[in-house]
Amino acid sequence: MSQTRGRYDFCIGLVLAMSSSIFIGGSFILKKKGLLRLARKGSMRAGQGGHAYLKEWLWWAGLLSMGAGEVANFAAYAFAPATLVTPLGALSVLVSAILSSFFLNEKLNLHGKIGCLLSILGSTVMVIHAPQEEEVETLNEMSHKLGDPGFVVFATLVVIVSLILIFVVGPRHGQTNILVYITICSVIGALSVSCVKGLGIAIKELFAGKPVLKHPLFWILLLSLIVCVSTQINYLNRALDIFNTSIVTPIYYVIFTTSVLTCSAILFKEWQHMEADDIIGTFSGFLTIIVGIFLLHAFKDVNFTLANLPLSLRKDDRAANGTLLSTYDCFNHDEESSACLGEIQSTENLSARRNGSLSAF
Repeated sequence: MSQTRGRYDFCIGLVLAMSSSIFIGGSFILKKKGLLRLARKGSMRAGQGGHAYLKEWLWWAGLLSMGAGEVANFAAYAFAPATLVTPLGALSVLVSAILSSFFLNEKLNLHGKIGCLLSILGSTVMVIHAPQEEEVETLNEMSHKLGDPGFVVFATLVVIVSLILIFVVGPRHGQTNILVYITICSVIGALSVSCVKGLGIAIKELFAGKPVLKHPLFWILLLSLIVCVSTQINYLNRALDIFNTSIVTPIYYVIFTTSVLTCSAILFKEWQHMEADDIIGTFSGFLTIIVGIFLLHAFKDVNFTLANLPLSLRKDDRAANGTLLSTYDCFNHDEESSACLGEIQSTENLSARRNGSLSAF
């Protein structure tokens, strides 16, 4: 009976986590569509200090969609292990990228499509190998987990490292090193996920009619969550303001998810009941998602499609075989003539430099 109940809760958590990704990914598209409509009407844009978007129903639909996604994500932690819920947050990035290609005419290049496919495959592998049973079901059990020496040491290290980064390293290197602010968000995020997990359990007990509001741990978790989330938002906004979003997003996802998985392993000891193949499968799925997110973001501005692939391969083959393009081949294809002439000139210059000829300079 307990095993059946655990599988039932696991399925609910999985559905909530995937629903959260869909709602959050779609919210970006709705907000963007609303802002674009305002721009076409000539209203003052949000980036210029305008607030006309408050009168746009698409923007409000996006805001409500994001709220629904966050609620679903919050509830998912009450039913499924954090080891599963947190990595699945990457699906919101995929949903946003795919919907952008359909509704915002933003092209998804070959690297992005491969990245989406890899992230979906990695998520599937993680779902298959994730721990099925949930150990913590009450606030009393949660309080015992939080008092475990291993977690106390981990939480203390997180607080010390965060304070050093905030007050010592941040003022000196935060403007130039992308890892400073992102690391602050990520390690604090591990604690915030633990608070969310505890509050989710508390809400389940509240619906069951138990006096949760009289339990001091409930208010401690709520206050800790407010402090952690406020800190995360502050330093994540700083990172996004200074550095490129396409670089911040994948780095933040990797460090944040790694921190959450580490915290989950220490606090809930989910890994102790997993077989070796499930542990390997979970890490393999996580690494696959990382590669997919990297391909999706790092090469998003590169215009590369399947149509470019045969030409690239043909050039690589010719270079490997030592065969140079002839002038006749170049002028036989007008659309490629300028590119070919440039390639011939660069090849001649390279050859001249290798032979020590000064004419190449």
